[in-house]
Amino acid sequence: MVNCPLCDAVIDAEEDELDEGDELTCEECGANLTIISTDPIEIESTVDEDEEDEDDDDLDEEDDDLDEEEEEEEDDDWK
Repeated sequence: MVNCPLCDAVIDAEEDELDEGDELTCEECGANLTIISTDPIEIESTVDEDEEDEDDDDLDEEDDDLDEEEEEEEDDDWK
């Protein structure tokens, strides 16, 4: 039995037919997955780490913008 590493749903695949590098899609969560080992079977999400980093960077930039606005408001209050 093969399970999605993200949502733990059972993936409909014949274990003995899987090869390293094969790509699968989880029908439950839609994750793109790659077989990284066949003995034992190991699966990982193929979400590009750069994409995750970009998403994190976008959130960090938004937080920075909010911090700057809050600092400006505090400065205005002291004047």
